[in-house]
Amino acid sequence: MRIAVLAGDGIGPEIVAEALKVLERLGRDGLKFEFEHAPVGGAAVDAHGDPLPAATLEVARRADAVLFGAVGGPKYDALPRPQRPEQGLLRLRKDLGLFANLRPAVIYPELAAASTLKPEVVAGLDLLIVRELTGDIYFGQPRGIRRLDNGEREGFDTMRYSESEIRRIAHVAFRAARKRQRRVCSVDKANVLETTQLWREVVTEVGREYPDVELTHMYVDNAAMQLLKQPKQFDVIVTGNMFGDILSDEASMLTGSIGMLPSASLDANGKGLYEPIHGSAPDIAGRGVANPLATILSAAMMLRYSLNQEAAARRIEAAISKVLAQGLRTADIALPGEAKVGTKEMGDAVVSAL
Repeated sequence: MRIAVLAGDGIGPEIVAEALKVLERLGRDGLKFEFEHAPVGGAAVDAHGDPLPAATLEVARRADAVLFGAVGGPKYDALPRPQRPEQGLLRLRKDLGLFANLRPAVIYPELAAASTLKPEVVAGLDLLIVRELTGDIYFGQPRGIRRLDNGEREGFDTMRYSESEIRRIAHVAFRAARKRQRRVCSVDKANVLETTQLWREVVTEVGREYPDVELTHMYVDNAAMQLLKQPKQFDVIVTGNMFGDILSDEASMLTGSIGMLPSASLDANGKGLYEPIHGSAPDIAGRGVANPLATILSAAMMLRYSLNQEAAARRIEAAISKVLAQGLRTADIALPGEAKVGTKEMGDAVVSAL
């Protein structure tokens, strides 16, 4: 199984190293991995002047799956937009056709008290956000900043979705719901935006092909409120690129820390890019305190969705449950007075639990 390893910037190399350690441990039990490393983001800008060099893109194209760390940092903020680290990730998603982003938000029993919400509100939470990833306002044209006739500057971006883009992500959501509680909530802003009016119409049409799955609709502002008020009402949430970006980060805090949430970005054939949803956290980079569990869980998703290794994925998830039950905590999930372990210690503990 050929894995492209794109560690990126900030804490990316530290957390990816722990995920690789876990995969290498599985390799001792018969799974055969081939890892190919390549620079991306700011690291690639420093080395090649491009956040996604052609050689890196080729490594990703020939791999069976991509394990990704994080990109970005303050030193790159002043660069022209095409050279910013985040553009490397956006281009990679677009080139590989990674249109379906799966972001589970699951709370471990031991971490219910670490959430900023009351434990009884979040205990037992298990939801999946399915975010369309290659359309919407992030990619729509025209876009830019222009100067008007009166001399004032105006910024503009274009929100747009084609029927086929909506239809294919809706199918992903309904198929996922069939393996869960058979409920899909489609999130839009159809009362204001024509783009999402079409979204609602197409999702409703697709829903008729899945009579065994309950479909509901919710405006995005209400969905943001309901995630805090009654998060366990949701099973699968399907939404567009921008709304999904915001709601999935909100959902991450229900679990106690953004450092606990993995993600998968899949193409039409199941090839995917796997990454934690948190950023590069340059403020703690190099200090050995970052939580590697989201990255390790991303590796488990990689085994499940792209490499057809369900048993190995379950082993990793069980090992993480065991480590948390033993009381190990990185700083982001530790309650006051609880002992804290570092990045490497947490990775070593997961390997030991395996």
